[in-house]
Amino acid sequence: MSRTKHQKTLDAVFKSPTPANIRWGDIEKLLSALGGQIDERAGSRVLIRLNGRKAVFHRPHPKPETDKGAVVALRRFLIDAGVEP
Repeated sequence: MSRTKHQKTLDAVFKSPTPANIRWGDIEKLLSALGGQIDERAGSRVLIRLNGRKAVFHRPHPKPETDKGAVVALRRFLIDAGVEP
């Protein structure tokens, strides 16, 4: 993955302290670029599949930014799936 918006999003997910201003749409685009599959579930839930791993996340609403707790969970999921910046 070249130095693109996706790389900047990945860097933000792994940033310390954990940011609370990453747009969920950017996260979904990153996951797709990494080869992940995103399946809609009930309500605001989405099932993410990446490198043999699965996790369910909630799309943030009404604001598009992902909260810190979700970013930490996403970071753990990415590490488990073998993805780090």
